[in-house]
Amino acid sequence: MYIRALFPGSFDPFTSGHLNILQRALTMFDEVTVAVGINQDKRGFFSMEQRMDIIRQIIGDLKGVDIIKYDTLTIDACRELGIHHIVRGVRNMLDFENERAIADANRRLAPDIETIIIPTAQEFAHISSSAVRDIIKHGGDTSLFLPSGIILPPHNG
Repeated sequence: MYIRALFPGSFDPFTSGHLNILQRALTMFDEVTVAVGINQDKRGFFSMEQRMDIIRQIIGDLKGVDIIKYDTLTIDACRELGIHHIVRGVRNMLDFENERAIADANRRLAPDIETIIIPTAQEFAHISSSAVRDIIKHGGDTSLFLPSGIILPPHNG
């Protein structure tokens, strides 16, 4: 049986922590779709196309990964693609509680779609997209937070 999962997020930008979750999800699923979403609660730092370009650079020729953009409920994106698993990464207990609440809501709305929560490997637990954006804004070195070789585009702000 071929099993697919959706890995949704705003990925603004996609970090080494996100890559860790994606690589680990690929050990559980035949294919993982990275779904770049619009978060109405966040003003985008990078444009949608810039975020997708960063992800394309990071995943390179990684097998079993595709990238889409979406602006619907995550469960609706899953239904549209015929996917029954959502992958979410967590760095700490605060992330876990938030993700569990979202998973519970999604389960009530779509009992056929299961959320898999993967804790980020310890060496990446300190990385957040917010911190990376702040480092970029202030001209700092992001090499400890982003996969090597990534060329960041100019940001929107």
